Amino acid sequence: MNPLDLSYEKRLLTKGYRVIAGIDEVGRGAIAGPVVAAAVILPQDLPFHKYLKDSKAVEEKKRKQVVQWLLKEGRISFGLGFSFVEEIDRINIHGSCLLAMRRAISCLEERPDILLVDGIFSPPHLSIPSLTIVGGDAKVASIAAASLVAKVSRDSWMVKLSSLYPEYGWEKNKGYGTANHFESLRTKGLSPYHRKSFLVKRLHLAKSSNYEMDLYSELDKEKKFF
Repeated sequence: MNPLDLSYEKRLLTKGYRVIAGIDEVGRGAIAGPVVAAAVILPQDLPFHKYLKDSKAVEEKKRKQVVQWLLKEGRISFGLGFSFVEEIDRINIHGSCLLAMRRAISCLEERPDILLVDGIFSPPHLSIPSLTIVGGDAKVASIAAASLVAKVSRDSWMVKLSSLYPEYGWEKNKGYGTANHFESLRTKGLSPYHRKSFLVKRLHLAKSSNYEMDLYSELDKEKKFF
């Protein structure tokens, strides 16, 4: 994947927009931990960086380096928004992602003229115009920067949580459903940071996996979901 420049943002500058914020979220598919969104405003004279691209295309160590560079050399303005497990279980993951985005936008020190949002949905009830861009984190520099900031922030959060619950290996899996994570669920049960709604849903969808069906049946039988 090629690194990104500000070509997309510069086209918007010619249309009169001056403050352009990229929005992205991470953690949608995890079974533990929050969803984290970032809103990032890049300076118009941002230097080129070869690793400014979708966070999924950059290894962990490089992601941290790019975010440090953005904060120091890029002089970015950013806001972070979290949706926590209780909200994910109560609202659903889609609504929680949009809520995290709204919170990230509200944390920006400068009001954007337009929002560039990764995906097909923008947070509702905003007074700021927005454009949704499918695969935007691989096409638009400000969205890629938001992806990187959100990913590094969420990973750091999960590493800190792992010190409280070391048995789940969150410092490595970051709350995603690896085989070792599911084995820890089978033997230890749920922590307060697991998404109960995700696991209940997977109980009904995991028919192709005897291992997962055995795990969920055991958890359900022992009332560990609630």
